[in-house]
Amino acid sequence: MNANPVLGALSAAFACLLVGGSFTANSLLGDYPYAGGLFLRYGLAFLLLLPLLPAGSLTAVRALAARQWTRLLLLAALGMVGFNTAVLAAERTAEPAVPGVLVGCAPVVVAVLVPLLAGRRPGRAVLHGALLVAAGAFTVQGWGRTDAMGLVFSVGALVGEVGFAVLAVPVLRPLGPVLLSAVVCALAAVESAVVGLVAVGAAGGTWLRPPDTTEALALGWMAVVVTVVGFVCWYAGVQRIGAERATLFSGLIPVAAAGTAPLVGAGTYGVPQAVGSALVAAGVALGAGLLGARGAGSPPPPSAPESAPVRAARTDDRRG
Repeated sequence: MNANPVLGALSAAFACLLVGGSFTANSLLGDYPYAGGLFLRYGLAFLLLLPLLPAGSLTAVRALAARQWTRLLLLAALGMVGFNTAVLAAERTAEPAVPGVLVGCAPVVVAVLVPLLAGRRPGRAVLHGALLVAAGAFTVQGWGRTDAMGLVFSVGALVGEVGFAVLAVPVLRPLGPVLLSAVVCALAAVESAVVGLVAVGAAGGTWLRPPDTTEALALGWMAVVVTVVGFVCWYAGVQRIGAERATLFSGLIPVAAAGTAPLVGAGTYGVPQAVGSALVAAGVALGAGLLGARGAGSPPPPSAPESAPVRAARTDDRRG
């Protein structure tokens, strides 16, 4: 692999490790209104991303077509607000391993769905690697107790995880990782506020309150590290190696969660976790081409495309 795919693989891997290691911070928000927590998290992330936006970002946003705005709205609704809400709802009647295992199947779904949407056959190496990653995620987490609704919401979390990768592909090219992250964070903050207001109107109570010190630290970690750093790294990885290969690294999420759980006394790291981690590593290496293999029907990893602000600047130079 040349430097560009290697950097993309490292970016995707780092993003997924951040998400996997964030479960401790997220557990500290159990008593905070959920919609309000998402509103603060994504709203703060949007504000932090503003100074990082490239020149010409406003022009790029204004140039988006209605179809692209629809994708962005769905990306925020399904892949961010919907995903987090589905996981929370699933864990009310199911053990956390159940949505974790379903979400661990996302690499398999993406490995099949993205090529089909592009009019080509799924690559064998990517698909086989995705199956290994899913098997590894299942081995790390195991299977837990659940009822029908817990399983339904777990499937909803899987849909959100797939949507977070697939829906971003067409809008990543004109926006770039930083601007895309900022736009979807702004949309997710607004959508979270709408969900909170609707929930209050239906059931009463409050959807937003000042967080205490522990909650503020947890929200800050989720906004700064998991959202700002994690989103930008994730979409930089998708930009360089494509959604199929980048999603393979989501198998690192349960591995990171299992590895950090003993540090806070929330679990143990034993033989199943070690075997599952090895399966995930093998699947990522095979599917991402780290072993020198490339699946039949799978195109070479895409080079990083220019964002709209860069193209606009070059056009202005030619006009001058």
